Amino acid sequence: MAKVTLITGGARSGKSRFAESLAMKQGEPLLYIATAGFGDREMTERIARHQERRGATWQTIEEQFDLVGVLKGHDGWFKATLVDCVTLWLTNLLLKYEDKNAVLEEVRRTATIFPALKTPILLVSNEVGMGIIPDNPLGRTFCDLAGEANEILAAAADEVYVTFSGLPLKLK
Repeated sequence: MAKVTLITGGARSGKSRFAESLAMKQGEPLLYIATAGFGDREMTERIARHQERRGATWQTIEEQFDLVGVLKGHDGWFKATLVDCVTLWLTNLLLKYEDKNAVLEEVRRTATIFPALKTPILLVSNEVGMGIIPDNPLGRTFCDLAGEANEILAAAADEVYVTFSGLPLKLK
């Protein structure tokens, strides 16, 4: 059974760097599952910075929806798999299904495959519930969705960390 680690925290809190450091301790080769799309210029620049920081050590697969398929399809090929980020994956699914419950069902389905995997998994997710309550229904739905999804994944994970100001704190 693969070890599953969830790393959460606020935007720009050091989640990805910490997750990458944990993954690199497993050795090479490493898989990076990117859930973000190259939407606008700022996102394209952000993705480029992440890719440059990781370097050639990582193989990257871009997948915005079918996390289960990629995890199962590449299990056993790598020393560790990093999913960055769950929050963008949730966004993609919410925009696709327009139904919070359908997205949560996909999160549950993803969590159920963890025990069968051989490759350690590191999941990066934003903690969105510690800020201002959004002023619109979609924002509130997403905030609730992200919180519930993080709870599901944290329950299924072997280890859970939260990062603040670049510092990780182990919760589980």
